[in-house]
Amino acid sequence: MDRQFNENDWKLFRKKLPDWQEAVMERLNREYIELLSGPGSAAEKFWKLDKRLKEDEQMVSVVADMRRSMMDDNILSLLMEGAIGLSDLDGFSEELRAKMTFLMRGR
Repeated sequence: MDRQFNENDWKLFRKKLPDWQEAVMERLNREYIELLSGPGSAAEKFWKLDKRLKEDEQMVSVVADMRRSMMDDNILSLLMEGAIGLSDLDGFSEELRAKMTFLMRGR
């Protein structure tokens, strides 16, 4: 996604990302507790959790590539992962919000 980077968008993204990630990790922790508290042997639960952790650690909402050139991709991934909604982009430039709204149409 090529564009001139808006410095205010970059600063706001860096400010908001930790809170967005914290909320996702809080939800994931609850899901892990539920998984570990559910039925099955200790080994089954362990390996199911191991698989889940490996999948979840690939999400931008857990680990983001913090290069300016990746900001739009990161925001789109956060939207697609359900970590944020379009309303969470209030305060960002109209250009960025319009682009994300367009890209999320039909999803």
